[in-house]
Amino acid sequence: MMQSQSQSQGPVAAGGLFDHYPAAALPGTFDEMFDGITPRTPFARVAQLLAKMTPDELSRAQALAETALLQQGVTFSVYGDARGTEKIFPFCLLPRLIAASDFARLERGLQQRLRALGAFLDDIYGEQKILTAGVIPAEMILGAAGYRPMLRGLRPPGGVRIHISGVDLIRDHDGTWRVLEDNLRTPSGVSYVVENRLISKRLFPRVFDAARVHRVDHYPTRLAEALRSVSPVEEANAVVLTPGPYNSAYFEHSFLARTMGLELVQAPDLVVDGDKVYCRTTRGPRRVDVIYRRTDESFLDPEVFRPDSVLGIPGLMRAYAAGNVALANAPGNGVADDKAVYPFVPKMIEFYLGEQPLLEQVHTYVCLFDEDRRYVLEHLGELVVKAVDEAGGYGMLMGPQSTEAEREEFRRKIIAEPRRYIAQHRIELSACPTWIAERGTIEPRRVDLRPYILTSREGPWVLPGGLTRVALARGSYVVNSSQGGGSKDTWVMKETTGG
Repeated sequence: MMQSQSQSQGPVAAGGLFDHYPAAALPGTFDEMFDGITPRTPFARVAQLLAKMTPDELSRAQALAETALLQQGVTFSVYGDARGTEKIFPFCLLPRLIAASDFARLERGLQQRLRALGAFLDDIYGEQKILTAGVIPAEMILGAAGYRPMLRGLRPPGGVRIHISGVDLIRDHDGTWRVLEDNLRTPSGVSYVVENRLISKRLFPRVFDAARVHRVDHYPTRLAEALRSVSPVEEANAVVLTPGPYNSAYFEHSFLARTMGLELVQAPDLVVDGDKVYCRTTRGPRRVDVIYRRTDESFLDPEVFRPDSVLGIPGLMRAYAAGNVALANAPGNGVADDKAVYPFVPKMIEFYLGEQPLLEQVHTYVCLFDEDRRYVLEHLGELVVKAVDEAGGYGMLMGPQSTEAEREEFRRKIIAEPRRYIAQHRIELSACPTWIAERGTIEPRRVDLRPYILTSREGPWVLPGGLTRVALARGSYVVNSSQGGGSKDTWVMKETTGG
C-alpha cells in the first residue's frame, strides 16, 4: 500500500519537487537519478535535499540563473539567424549527477582512447603502418576530407596533436556508457561547464556541499599548463587565436583567454617573419610560441589551405613545420574524428596499445562498404543517418521521425556520395529530471555528456565534469544548442553520498 502511494505521489517526498515525476517517465530509458521511484544509492542525499524545494522555489532560482547568465554574457549565436542575435545557452538548474565509480571507469576509458587516437594520427602522418597492415582500408583514410597529405612527415612541437578534445558520450537503455563521437579539432562548450558551476554553487549551496562534487574551475589553469608544456622554448608565450566576435563561440574564446591570462588575438595581430610568429604590440613585435587556435584549419594559412582566407596568417604553417610554434590542436586532426573512421577506433586501441577497449561504441554502418550501404538503403526509416563532415545536428536524417520525401532525399545523397554517410540505429538516450518552465513541472529529458580531455607531454587528463547537453523539447533526441538543446551542470561526486 505504501509503495502504491509513493508511485502515485512521486519519488523521495510526496508533495515535493519530484512529485509525479515517474508519471512523465520516458519508456525504455535509463533515468540518471532514479531507479523507478527510488533515488540511485549514490544520489539519495542530493535527491532528498532537492525534493524539499517547492516548484515555486525552483522556478525563482531558475529565473535568477538565467538572468545571471545573460548579465555575464554567457551567450552563443546561431549561424543563419537573420537577426544576428546572441542567446543564452538554455540552462537547467537541476544538476546531472555522476557517481565516483562511474567516472573512474570513464576516466580510464577516455585516457585509453586519446592515447590510441594520438598514436593513430602520428602513424597516418608518418609510416602509415595501420594501413599497410590492412586494419583500416586505405581509401577510408586517404579519401577522408580531414586528411591533409601535405602534413605527412611533420612532427608537432612537444609531440602532442590532440591537446584539447571533447568526446561525446551517451548512456543506453541499460545504463552502459557508449562513445557517440570524437571531437578532436576545436571542441567547444567548456566555458559553459565552468559558468554553469558558478551558478549552481551560488543557488544550491547546501545541496552542492552535501554532494561533495569535484571542482571544474581549475580547467583554465590546466589548459594553460598543457599549452605551455608543448612550447618549443622554455619561457613560452601563448595566445588564443579567434576568428573574431562574429564567431558563434566567441564568448568561449574570450572567456578562456581571460581565465588563462593569455592574450586574445585575431589574424591581423600576428605576423610570420623568418619562420617565426610574432604578435604586434604597442612595444613592438613579441615572439609567440604556442597558439591555441579556435580558427578552423581550412582558414588558418592562405599559403597552404584556402587561398581566399582573411582569417589566417600567411606563413603560419612554415613556422609550424620549422618547429618554431606549437598549434593546439594540430592541423590534420579531422581525419581522426571523421564519423566514418569512428567505427575503427576499437581496432586502433588494439593495434597501437595492445589493449581491449574500455568504452563501448555505437554499432555503425559505413555507407562506403557495399553490404552496409545496402542495409542502410533498405532500412532508412529505422536508422539515424549522418553526414561524416557535419556537426551540430546538421546533415542528419532521424529515420523513425522522417517523412517519405526526406528518406528519398537521403537515399539519393547516399547513392551519389556513399563515403560521406554513416548510419546507426537510434539509441535510447538516458534521461535526467529537467525543469520545464512552461508547465512548472519536473519531467525527464534525454541527455548526453561531453567530457573534456587535455593532453600535455605527460599524457591525457580528464576534467572531472563535462558538458551535459539536454534535449529540452518533449520526445526529442537532439541535444545540440543550435537545434534547441540546453545544458546542465555535471556533478561528479568524490565518493558515495547515499544515506
